[in-house]
Amino acid sequence: MGGTRHLQVVHSNRGPVIGVVVEVHDSVNTLRIVRDLTEISFWSTFQTLATEKSVSGKEPTVFSSLEEVGQRLRATGYIADSVAATTVYLAARLQKPLLLEGPAGSGKTQLAYAVADAADTVVERLQCYQGINEEKAIGKFDEPLQRLCVELKARSSSVDWESLQTELHGQQFFSAGPLLRALQYEKPCVLLIDELDKVDHAFEALLLELLSVWQLSIPKLGTVKARSIPFVVLTSNEERRIGDPLRRRSFYLRVEHPTAEREAEIVALRTPESSREFHLGMAGLAKALRGWSLEKPPSVSEILDLAQALKVLGSQQITAEMRDTLLPLLAKTEADRRKLLLRDGFASLIYDARQYSAEALRGNAA
Repeated sequence: MGGTRHLQVVHSNRGPVIGVVVEVHDSVNTLRIVRDLTEISFWSTFQTLATEKSVSGKEPTVFSSLEEVGQRLRATGYIADSVAATTVYLAARLQKPLLLEGPAGSGKTQLAYAVADAADTVVERLQCYQGINEEKAIGKFDEPLQRLCVELKARSSSVDWESLQTELHGQQFFSAGPLLRALQYEKPCVLLIDELDKVDHAFEALLLELLSVWQLSIPKLGTVKARSIPFVVLTSNEERRIGDPLRRRSFYLRVEHPTAEREAEIVALRTPESSREFHLGMAGLAKALRGWSLEKPPSVSEILDLAQALKVLGSQQITAEMRDTLLPLLAKTEADRRKLLLRDGFASLIYDARQYSAEALRGNAA
């Protein structure tokens, strides 16, 4: 299969337009795609003008009351305690970023998605990693499209090169990353900056303008102001300490693994047809596993996966005889696998889990 790309004047139902023609062909068929540069230019100019306007007036209220926050989060399957619900409510009303810190798998990322579901909006996610740069976070100019535009203009008898240079550095030629996209929604989105502890302080500094005045200054493109202010969630697994400038601008919420009682509620939301004893059993097992100093303790989502697996297997209780069957769901490293394979190791784990389940049951009864 081969392909060609060239520029020409093509005809549409709106009359002649200037376009990029892409032809992909093999020995039998030819697919002809026309990309209308006139339409792109018009739409992008409209977008640019709209984006350059300052955020004015009162932002739409995400949650009308504190009670509504807890109810709507619970409806998404996320059970927030009173502190978490209050912090989310205040962050939304006061337009403050929310910094979530805690161990991996404790539900930090899920809280961001739960807020988005509760607010009936979307998530723009920036997944941080070592070596991430501005292009990945903010975006970059589409150089192939710029070259095509220059080639097109060069065929004209008279070219205003100064105007062309300005046009080439407009937003219609800029491929936006998550940070820039988050500022361009009509309705506020949730901007999730996940695992911020994986980047250095220089990248943190990149976020300060966004989180202070809700705009981004981009070389050659200019300053892009927010059309709406996103609900920002920053997460950290504490591999590195987040700097004080970001902490000053944020509300802080500590997110630990849930208590056995709360985890039983979470499991109950996902497996409502199962018994109360089953829900407490899953929560007790989670607490026992996390107390065993495993290399990779189970996350909340992994306990939910385990509950679903037991449902598929038709079992309402974990026994010591199920060790080999369930080991792939519980031990995610070779060291953890060996620890659970030790003589009486799994049986001891099950004993601890039942003790924790009984404690949670007595706590509920009290």
